[in-house]
Amino acid sequence: MGRGLKQLVKKGLGEMAFNTGGGAINWFPGHMAAATRAIRDRLKLADLVVEVRDARIPLSSANQDLQPVLSAKRRLIALNKKDLANPNIIPKWIQYFDSYKQDCVPINSHSKSSVQKLLNLVEFKLKEVISREPTLLVMVVGVPNVGKSALINSIHQIATSRFPMQGKMKRATVGPLPGVTQDIAGFKIAHQPSVYVLDTPGVLVPSIPDIETGLKLALAGSVKDSVVGEERIAQYLLAVLNFRGTPLHWKHWNNRRAEGIQYDSVEKVEYNLRDLRPKRRKPPNTSSVVYIEDLVAEVQHALYLTLSNFNGNVEDESDLEGLIEQQFVALQKALKIPHKASEARLMVSKKFLTLFRTGKLGPFILDDVPDTSSS
Repeated sequence: MGRGLKQLVKKGLGEMAFNTGGGAINWFPGHMAAATRAIRDRLKLADLVVEVRDARIPLSSANQDLQPVLSAKRRLIALNKKDLANPNIIPKWIQYFDSYKQDCVPINSHSKSSVQKLLNLVEFKLKEVISREPTLLVMVVGVPNVGKSALINSIHQIATSRFPMQGKMKRATVGPLPGVTQDIAGFKIAHQPSVYVLDTPGVLVPSIPDIETGLKLALAGSVKDSVVGEERIAQYLLAVLNFRGTPLHWKHWNNRRAEGIQYDSVEKVEYNLRDLRPKRRKPPNTSSVVYIEDLVAEVQHALYLTLSNFNGNVEDESDLEGLIEQQFVALQKALKIPHKASEARLMVSKKFLTLFRTGKLGPFILDDVPDTSSS
């Protein structure tokens, strides 16, 4: 992370009432404390642990408090949401984990073929205990909103077609808000031998002292927006995009917008961007697709123009802050938010974050791959 971005995160964001108490993120509801204790108890019995992480933040999405216990178990790290992560960087992360002799597989929990590859690896790693254990326990753990329940549901769909089932399994609850699964529940996915999968609630550490890690978790949706504030999360996203120069690569991404071609919609578009979120996903019709594409192109074009015309230095905290302020104004126009809207800045932040979180702005990986050359 560059000096300008680091200073902006530390000073510009860190001192802006980052949470109720200021400073570190502290979001640890009562159910999370109880769940952490239950997870620790059950981990002792697990034959294999699938630790689900967000492929966009492979390190930041690890629960550091559980790592000493997890590293001592037979473990698979599943980098979920690979469809939202940069496919050119994912192999570097696999190589990174491999350097520590840690099995890692990128997945999309909504893709049966992707989950099938994970199951194949699970079966391979369980081979040495299958012959001597009549019952096996696979535990799925991870921080909130990394896709554990969606993964459980996909595993169930595959298992029903492959293995004899005893009774009907209740589907895990999937939602866009972190902390939806609040109880630990076991699901039988096969027998001979019997294999049970435990879905667990997402748990964070009691406090996240590193502000940037907290912002990454918030940006990925693992920490509730209300804890940090949508505006601060959007500021951080803009800071990262500017520091990396990402908007400069958007100049030729959408030829329709670049050429000024407009498409007439057959019907009035009333598509709400919130319908793009998990569970609330509402398939857009043709007009809505065009509307979303145009909106994304407008946003990309606005950020490209502001950054390409920027004469300051993104390494300088004040210059970077000034650029971000300009971009908020440009995004308000691009997102067609009324100029006099009382909560325009908040509306800009929410829509901008939705476009990022649903992958409409392109694939990203926020964590930098650590240098292992000296290890």
